[in-house]
Amino acid sequence: MLIHPWDAAQDPAEWQAWLATTDRFGVLAVNNVDPTQAPVVLPTHFTLAGDELLIHLARPNPVWPHLEAATEVRLAVIGDYAYIPTYWRAKAGGPDEDGVATSYYSSVQFVCRPTIVDDAQGKVEILTSQLDDFQPEGRHAEVAVGEDPYGRMLSGLRGVRLAVVRVEAKFKYDDANPVDHRERVIGYLEERDRPLDAGAAAQQRRRLSAIGDWRPGRDRS
Repeated sequence: MLIHPWDAAQDPAEWQAWLATTDRFGVLAVNNVDPTQAPVVLPTHFTLAGDELLIHLARPNPVWPHLEAATEVRLAVIGDYAYIPTYWRAKAGGPDEDGVATSYYSSVQFVCRPTIVDDAQGKVEILTSQLDDFQPEGRHAEVAVGEDPYGRMLSGLRGVRLAVVRVEAKFKYDDANPVDHRERVIGYLEERDRPLDAGAAAQQRRRLSAIGDWRPGRDRS
């Protein structure tokens, strides 16, 4: 993923805070064991637990031979995205048609080393962590070996622990452009009001407040 200096996360806390507001749903990309074939890409929920991502997948999933052979995999999350039309990005005083379209989005990508978990208690621990993450209100049966309903389902799935090697985070919201340009686009997004426009506008406003006028070489820590 290309990350220009003005698109980069200011620090790990920025992408962590953004991720906490999402449903932690992404795509897991795994190299195909046949290098002439396309990578295997899986949509999945995941739980961030310290320096690991936790997931579980059905045993019949075709990914397993590829995942077993993989040294590294990548899990990518994207959100708060919007198409920005040409005429929103025209230079001040210039004709609308001279603007260049772009995409706004937030994305966090994890490069990880996978470990497959097949023992029943290990799978219980992953499922429990994920339920605590996505359903903190509870209202579900205990996940335990030999206890229904989850105990009888454990054999039909495999767990995966993804040890995070590095994180690549990008917030692409025209931060290299002047403040008045970004403020104008925020207004356009709010006025257009497509399903994800409000989220994109909120991210652009947040970055604008944190960064202001971006300058090359500026220390943003």
